[in-house]
Amino acid sequence: MFYKPIMMDALSDYESSTYVIFGVPFDATSSYRSGSRWAPDAMRKASLNFESYNHFYKIDLQDLAIHDSGNFEISASIDETLHDLLVTVRSVVSDNKIPIMLGGEHSMSLPCIKACAENAGNDFGVLVLDAHLDLRDEYAGVKYNHACVSRHILEEVTENYVTVGVRSGAGEEWDLARDRNICHYTPEDVARKGIDGVADEIMDYLDCSRIYISLDMDVFDPAYAPGLGTPEPFGMNPWDVRKLIHRFAPMSIGFDIVEIAPEYDSGQAAILGAKIMREFIAASASKNKKIQ
Repeated sequence: MFYKPIMMDALSDYESSTYVIFGVPFDATSSYRSGSRWAPDAMRKASLNFESYNHFYKIDLQDLAIHDSGNFEISASIDETLHDLLVTVRSVVSDNKIPIMLGGEHSMSLPCIKACAENAGNDFGVLVLDAHLDLRDEYAGVKYNHACVSRHILEEVTENYVTVGVRSGAGEEWDLARDRNICHYTPEDVARKGIDGVADEIMDYLDCSRIYISLDMDVFDPAYAPGLGTPEPFGMNPWDVRKLIHRFAPMSIGFDIVEIAPEYDSGQAAILGAKIMREFIAASASKNKKIQ
């Protein structure tokens, strides 16, 4: 079910791999600017820019068991695509591998999170980095629209959920977040508490040993990543997001990067996304390595 462009430094075959990268080039419900279907290959191209060595963790990615399965063959139907993707990611997780999904739009995160949650049981939480609350039940007549993904995570997977960087949503979404006491941090909260303080609070709140991280690239201020489907000013900076990735990657059993629309910039968003993905892998591998 895959066709195969390859990420730089993804040198392992599937059987021997720990990390399995795959693209999901689906953007049929994009509500402002479509084009995230081109993002997986844009991130692969951007990966050619980077050295394999991560100086922070003193880890060479070429020494890690990384496999790129290529791009998932999508259907025109979102419901069919979500179903088929769930079945595929279940197989990856059951093989004791860490799935890394490159979107595509944010709706594609839901089946990946579901598959990881099924494997983890009750010892599981979700960390979403996103500019938008995404708490609508449906949008534009589509239940599984990309603008609804967090609502469906909460109602179909787990309420053990935190979102960071949120600064946009309809009034009823903010009301729902307040009324249901959904744990969320705005960029103002991050500035006031500091990213280390926020990370400590998230760790205490989730209170689990296995999590899934979903990175919607619009969590970044568009000054850092202009090529996005739904850019939102006054966002987070790459340093703080990297700190969260470094903190939580060692306990993560799945990861995704979504909502880059590479046609709308000169490669900045894809470069940043590819680099963050590599930081995730290095940080995840660091749990088996003493950092000097």
